[in-house]
Amino acid sequence: MAINAVVTDAQESKRAKAGADAGAEEVHYDMNGKVFTEVDFTMKQIYDAIPQHCFHPSMLRSLGYVARDFLLMGSLVYATSYIQYLPSAVARFAAWTLYTVVQGMVFTGIWILGHECGHGAFSESKAVNHSVGLFLHSFLLVPFHAWRLSHSKHHKATGNMEREVVFVPHTRESFLKTKFGEHADPRHSEFAEMVQDAPIVSMYKLFIHQVFGWPAYLFAAVSGPSYDVPFYKLNHFYFGEDGPYFGPKDTRHIIISDVAMAAMIYGLYLFGQAVGHWNAILLYGIPYLMVNHWIVAITYLQHSDGALPHYHDNVWTFAKGATATIDRDFGFIGRHLFHSIIETHVLHHLVSTIPFYYSHEASAAIKKVMGPSYIADTDTNLLVALWRNQRNCMFAEESVKGSGILFYRNLHGKGMPPRPLTAAD
Repeated sequence: MAINAVVTDAQESKRAKAGADAGAEEVHYDMNGKVFTEVDFTMKQIYDAIPQHCFHPSMLRSLGYVARDFLLMGSLVYATSYIQYLPSAVARFAAWTLYTVVQGMVFTGIWILGHECGHGAFSESKAVNHSVGLFLHSFLLVPFHAWRLSHSKHHKATGNMEREVVFVPHTRESFLKTKFGEHADPRHSEFAEMVQDAPIVSMYKLFIHQVFGWPAYLFAAVSGPSYDVPFYKLNHFYFGEDGPYFGPKDTRHIIISDVAMAAMIYGLYLFGQAVGHWNAILLYGIPYLMVNHWIVAITYLQHSDGALPHYHDNVWTFAKGATATIDRDFGFIGRHLFHSIIETHVLHHLVSTIPFYYSHEASAAIKKVMGPSYIADTDTNLLVALWRNQRNCMFAEESVKGSGILFYRNLHGKGMPPRPLTAAD
């Protein structure tokens, strides 16, 4: 469905009438002006609807995709040996650019296969999942076990304003205080003309978000809640028992991830010594930065959209949180290079152990159960959505005061207007 970012007069009138009718049932509007339908299915219904074979990953089939992606990666590296024979500097520059873009997508697909391992969707063997996942993610400088453990917390509290660990939206108050200082009063209307950045500023912020967002999450828990712990304990490499992500039983796994990461870094150093550091940057470094871009873009758009709800802890349930995400369509790249992580993410949050090669079949089955609770935007280009949402999804607040159900809003007139604040707020 296409998502309309403009609220019509009829929609605004409908919301006002719903609020004015005494005894009327609460009506929630997302940022796009669409009436929100609350979850009315059970997880048992979801599991019963999915064909049983979808719950059983094939180790050989999964390994086949690993082999395919590494073969594709190697073929691209081999192809670069012919770039020197191109007739002009412009042609060589274009060829290297094409290589880094395509290789970045292949690297992202390898990251996603490691993601499958972290969820137990790669094989039915925990040892295989952990071993392959450690190899794949270490290759891309990701601390596999640390990521696996913090990512599990994300899945257990998706959309929960108090317990979620990543992509936690601002409240209106925290947004304004972050932007204008601690004394900013969210009830003052003059902020409406000051909050939206100029396009050039938005582009700069988007660049920083896309290039540095992933390492910032790994090293500093950026986009998560505020933790009352020293800064150095927020990273995914800290193996002490008093950090926000890991407990005593996790120490061994964190150390294993750190050692694997150190080995990969040393391997990259040797690679640079062998082929030259500039060639190493072209062959590995720039595609690695492309992985950062794609992982942040994909995950941000899965959890930040005007159609998506968030919940306070007192009304949150697993089913509500799992449906607080959205499916999109990235065509051939999404289905074949990114292993359908974009197209079937709603299913992934409901049942994360289903392998990606069964995800379309399982998604089709659960849509019949979910009805209007299933959210998708298959019309908007992925990068257009990234630009739009980064500018418009400013903060989340209750559409009906006291309901515990929040939606994205902004103060510059895009989509449904925020709820008027009173002296009691």
